[in-house]
Amino acid sequence: MLKIAVQKSGRLYEDSVKLLKECGIELNNGNKQLKTTSCNFPLEVFFLRDDDIPQYVFDGVADVGIVGENVLLEKQKDITLVRKLGFSKCRLSIAVPKSFEYNSVQDLNNLKIATTYSNILQGFLTRNNSNAEIHEISGSVEIAPGIGLADAICDLVSSGSTLFTNGLKEVETILYSEAVLAANKNLSAGKQTILDKLLFRINAVKAAKNNKYIMLNAPNSQLKNIFTLLPGMKSPTVVPLAEEGWSSVQSVVNENEFWEVIEKLKQFEAEGIIVLPIEKMIV
Repeated sequence: MLKIAVQKSGRLYEDSVKLLKECGIELNNGNKQLKTTSCNFPLEVFFLRDDDIPQYVFDGVADVGIVGENVLLEKQKDITLVRKLGFSKCRLSIAVPKSFEYNSVQDLNNLKIATTYSNILQGFLTRNNSNAEIHEISGSVEIAPGIGLADAICDLVSSGSTLFTNGLKEVETILYSEAVLAANKNLSAGKQTILDKLLFRINAVKAAKNNKYIMLNAPNSQLKNIFTLLPGMKSPTVVPLAEEGWSSVQSVVNENEFWEVIEKLKQFEAEGIIVLPIEKMIV
């Protein structure tokens, strides 16, 4: 049985549980239980505060954990980052009052910066030879300059609306963060085998999200050109159509290249283009 820790509430909880379900792992977390066991995969799930997850994994109470990369780096526990998961993305940034004239990191010298992420911030200041003073607080960081507690803040930013509301502007991004899967460094062989199976499923789900399945009709004279755009997982599937000189082509397109590829396919006389989502993709 592999024990995994996930955040007990919030967006990271929702995204983590969604990922496990997409991996075919059934969970019964009715009534907000703090511990549950999957009925179809050897996985026991603990629902914890995100700040506590690195410690639980380090101590071996949990074998692995899904946690924000920002928390993993801040807690500085000797555990292994196994895989970045691509959701719950945010950034850790320094913000100053809108009236503050900011040009470079050196403008932070002699300022007092309020933050919950003192270790990450200290590393940034050290790398940039800044003598700014760190004032560590927990929660409501963005209000610190307005009440005279600090001159600037270092906090997580998503849309930036909270900064704007509190009269602040973002001036330095010191970390881009997302959810990660982290593991204890001393997993038994049996638990490592279960983790490998979980990673296999995660990789299949993530590969599917990053790609689209595409079907189209095209004249045979353009197939070589189309093949340069649609390599697929190995090569495109080509089926002759009833109409002589035409074929149906089926392949996979990366999400990031999708619209550019579609435009070029049209230039190569592709017709009847159908695009479908992929649920799982085993590569």
